Parts: sequence; C-alpha cells; structure tokens
Amino acid sequence: MDKAIFKRYSKDDVTVVWQPAKCIHSAVCVRGLPLVFDPRRRPWIELASATSEQIVAQVAKCPSGALSIERG
Repeated sequence: MDKAIFKRYSKDDVTVVWQPAKCIHSAVCVRGLPLVFDPRRRPWIELASATSEQIVAQVAKCPSGALSIERG
C-alpha cells in the first residue's frame, strides 16, 4: 500500500501543499509564477519571490489539484 506524500512550503500565513502523486506536470504553476515554481531548483517551490495573494491565485489554477493552500 502506497502512502501519500505531502510536501509543505510555508510563508507568513500561507502554506503550499504539493502532492507529487497527483501532479500531471502541466507546468501551469511554472508558467504563471516562474520565480516561485522552478522544477530545476531544490526545493522547487520558493515562496519568497511572490506575495501570498499571487501564490494563492496561482495555486488555484492547478488543473490536477496537486497544489493546494493551507492557511494559518
């Protein structure tokens, strides 16, 4: 039985949650905020390069649901 993997990247009151198993590699995130989402970099998500509002808006466009937002 595979255990779901969740990776979390946080900034201020926003956390981006990435579920690699759901990712379909559409690159919507990369095209929308390339300074935040860069698959060539480790870690590939760097939230300091955009506002929380920009990050939330971009994550909402993820077609697979692999990216989501946690607040708090």
